[in-house]
Amino acid sequence: MLKHSTRRWLAGLGVAGAFVAASATPTFAAPAAPAPRAENLDLYANSVIVAPGGTEKWVNLFSLTTERQPGDYSVKVDRSKIDDFADVENTGDDCTEAGAILTCKVEDRDDDGTYLNFVSLLVRAKADAKPDQRGELTFTVTPNGKSGSVSYSSTVEVGEGVDLTTNESLELKGTPGATLKAPLRVTNRGEVPAEDAVLYVVGADGLQPSKRYENCEYTEGTPHDFAFVCRFDTTIGTNSSFRLDDSFGFTVPADTWAPNTFGGFSTWFTPADWDEYRSEAELPAKLGPTGTEGELKLEPVVDARRSGQTDVNPIDNSTWIDLRVTGNQRADVVARGATVTGDVGTTVALTVGYVNNGPAAVNTGGGESPWIGTTVTLPNGVTAVRAPENCFDSEDDEWEPGKPGARVYYCYVDGSSKKGDKVDYAFQVRIDKAGEQAGEVTLRTGREETEIKDLNPANDTAQILVNSGGDGGQGGGGDGGALPITGQSTGLIAGLGALLLAAGVGGYLVARRRRTRFVA
Repeated sequence: MLKHSTRRWLAGLGVAGAFVAASATPTFAAPAAPAPRAENLDLYANSVIVAPGGTEKWVNLFSLTTERQPGDYSVKVDRSKIDDFADVENTGDDCTEAGAILTCKVEDRDDDGTYLNFVSLLVRAKADAKPDQRGELTFTVTPNGKSGSVSYSSTVEVGEGVDLTTNESLELKGTPGATLKAPLRVTNRGEVPAEDAVLYVVGADGLQPSKRYENCEYTEGTPHDFAFVCRFDTTIGTNSSFRLDDSFGFTVPADTWAPNTFGGFSTWFTPADWDEYRSEAELPAKLGPTGTEGELKLEPVVDARRSGQTDVNPIDNSTWIDLRVTGNQRADVVARGATVTGDVGTTVALTVGYVNNGPAAVNTGGGESPWIGTTVTLPNGVTAVRAPENCFDSEDDEWEPGKPGARVYYCYVDGSSKKGDKVDYAFQVRIDKAGEQAGEVTLRTGREETEIKDLNPANDTAQILVNSGGDGGQGGGGDGGALPITGQSTGLIAGLGALLLAAGVGGYLVARRRRTRFVA
């Protein structure tokens, strides 16, 4: 059901003030399902904090189950508990209002296993709303023609409106191994002081934090993506600006492919907004381990200037970080084939893949470095009875992980590969035909439709040989190798989802960097 990862993807849709329909919306193949039943809907709706004069925010009601039969539903929204301090506007067409009750008819005509968005509501604070007013929006969903219903409630809260803003972009430039200062700053353009602040940063491999601070928490994920959050016990007065102290910066890994580009985001939150976002994203109370290299501080900037912007707008809390890595450093990625022997009818191990001879790392997520895709073409005289979970039948539109029986597989590995690293794809194949059979391993060193050549394209192809005798016998093994890749697939998109991080900046940020996908 993927409840947690899906909620992380959905988180933030209501806090940004705009619903971003991302092209990377996850879809999943669903098995045959029973007729619609209320108890199977697994409802979820996000909570929001709004302020008088601030931007409107979205509350979205979803069914997170893929095990649905197409059908019709009635959705009742009870707004009575927030009617005194907030207005709720429906954006659907087939809805009626009766006082505080909103009733919508929803048709679910999709049977492809996608998640269903029942209703999307715009919520805004009334002009006379007071901080700390709160109430619940209650949703009740009833399948038409069926008995029973299911309810879910989300919270709408009024906060004190502040307006944190920051620079729209930050451009950095350096060579592999360089440490680059990053003067991220925040300004309060609101009419009241902002009590404390939270900074959330998410990016790709090239944007590694130079130091790890005691007031910051750092994720421990795949090496080509990272995120961290820092808390500051600082009051930011009206029309005042602060920036991170001079100790803060990013270090470009010494083995970064160059030239290259990397992207990331930084976003400023009030503590209440951060708690809201963290809760909706189902992030842990603590993002990860704290650092040990002193405290990161905010320092006042004396040249703050008044701007014409006066409204509360969370979109302007974010900075897009562009890193340009200069120099000339690439890698030689070498395809690894295999030779196996066995008698007809036996099943033998067949392990193929590639090795990175360096000096640069690959699969790091940079805009000008390659993500290695592997095409494994098995010989005609064998049948794959077992395939790795991160290999896909080239003829299968459903992209079922590890599907046996294909002749051509597209394979990928999630995570960076440094100099000396081997990537193995471990198959089990049945020998069906006597004699010598030949197949091939081919590497694609590129991104999207663009080929990015490694240092020696001539060794990006290797042969698969299967030598078989008569019937019977135990059969022999193929080329072995460390690190067999048999973990659970995340699809063709290599790296952490979408978003720059599955728990990334959510609806606060419009995705400005397309994720890499392997194109055969």
